[in-house]
Amino acid sequence: MPSPPVLFSSAAFFARPLADTFALVAQTGYGGVEVMVTKDPASQHPRSMRELADRHGLAIGAIHAPCLLLTRRVWGTDPVGKIYRAIEVAEEAEVPLVVVHPPFRWQRGFRRWLDERLPGLSDRTGVTVAVENMFPVRMAGRGVPLHANADLDELEGLPNLVLDTSHAAVAGRDLLETRKRFGERLRHVHLSDNAGRGWDSHLPPGEGVLPIDELLVDLARDGYAGAVTLEVDLRRSLTDPERLRELMVQMRERCEHRLD
Repeated sequence: MPSPPVLFSSAAFFARPLADTFALVAQTGYGGVEVMVTKDPASQHPRSMRELADRHGLAIGAIHAPCLLLTRRVWGTDPVGKIYRAIEVAEEAEVPLVVVHPPFRWQRGFRRWLDERLPGLSDRTGVTVAVENMFPVRMAGRGVPLHANADLDELEGLPNLVLDTSHAAVAGRDLLETRKRFGERLRHVHLSDNAGRGWDSHLPPGEGVLPIDELLVDLARDGYAGAVTLEVDLRRSLTDPERLRELMVQMRERCEHRLD
C-alpha cells in the first residue's frame, strides 16, 4: 500500500500570489499542494489552479473553502453557497476533497444542512466534503465555543472529517485518542505542532508539545488512505528565503520518513 501523500498548504503564504506558492512547493520537493481559497483570483478559478499544477508537476490534493474571517466575503456570505462553489471548482480542477469549517453557533441553517444534506453529497458529486475539528476561543480567561459541531461529540454524526492537530491541542484533546475516535471517517489531516499554551500556534512539527511523529507512524500502520497537509505558520521564516526552503524540506522529509 502506498504511503499517504504529504501536501503543503498555501495558507502559509496567505498574502502571496498562488503562483509563487506552487513554485516554492515544487522546488522543495513536495508532490502536492492544498489550496486555501483567498482573495487571490488564482485560488478561486479551477483553470488557473490546474495550469499552475501542471506547470510545476504538482497534484492538488484538497481545496480549503473560504471559511476564515479574512475570507468571509469571498464567494459571498452564505456558507452553504461557498461549499457548493468549492465543489464546482474541485470538480473542474479534478480535486478530490474540499475542507470546510463547522458552522458558527448562530448559523442554524448551515447546521441543518450538515445534518440533512451533507451525508450522501460525496456520492452525488464525486468530491468529498470533510469537516474540520475546531476549538473554543478564549475570552475573559475562559474558553467560549463559537462553532457548532466543534466538540467531538457533535462531530459524531458527520461522515467525513479533517483532523487538525493544533486545533485538537487548543481544545485540550489527546491527539492520538482523537485520531482513534475519528476512525474510518478520517479523510484528511492538517498537520502542525502546538506550543501547548492555549492558542492555535500551528508550529512546524517538532517545535511544540504534540506527539506528531507517533501520529504519523500510527496513520501509516493503520493504512490511512487520505493525505497529510502541512498547515504551518511560517511568518518567522518568510524574510529568510534560504531558511524557509530548508525548513520546508525538513518538514517534508520528517513526515515522509514516518509515513513510509
